[in-house]
Amino acid sequence: MQDLILRTLVMGGLATLSMDILGQILKFGFKIPPANWTLIGRWFASLPQGRFFHDDIAQSPSLPFETAIGWIAHYAIGILYAAVLIAFMGTDWLQAPTLWPTLVIGWVTVGAGWFILQPGMGAGWAASKRANKWQIRGLNILGHTIFAFGLYAGALLPLS
Repeated sequence: MQDLILRTLVMGGLATLSMDILGQILKFGFKIPPANWTLIGRWFASLPQGRFFHDDIAQSPSLPFETAIGWIAHYAIGILYAAVLIAFMGTDWLQAPTLWPTLVIGWVTVGAGWFILQPGMGAGWAASKRANKWQIRGLNILGHTIFAFGLYAGALLPLS
């Protein structure tokens, strides 16, 4: 059981870190700003108050610890997605991981951003209210594809 927990943490953590590295490459190489984990933390922190939708999350009042909440949520969700993958594929898959299941979960999870997070933060469905909606959508797909490769790499890493 401890091996399974460690594998889940490594897969989810490495996959999420892969997305963050991509964000830094895009920031420094192409001047594309990375995800704002403070605003995402603000959204998560407002949920217990019953506030799911914001007109514009940047205009909503700051909340205590929102930056930390955003970063913690980011990595916790990545680890959760790894756990879902392992639960769906079974532990036998970990003995000989294949790429396709990680790509499927990576692409399916784009929907969480498009249909939960972005509307909740005021960006509309799949960033439809943003002027650069197609860039955002493309970056979402790219980021989650990189996430999938990180899941796969984490599944392949020898841990013992």
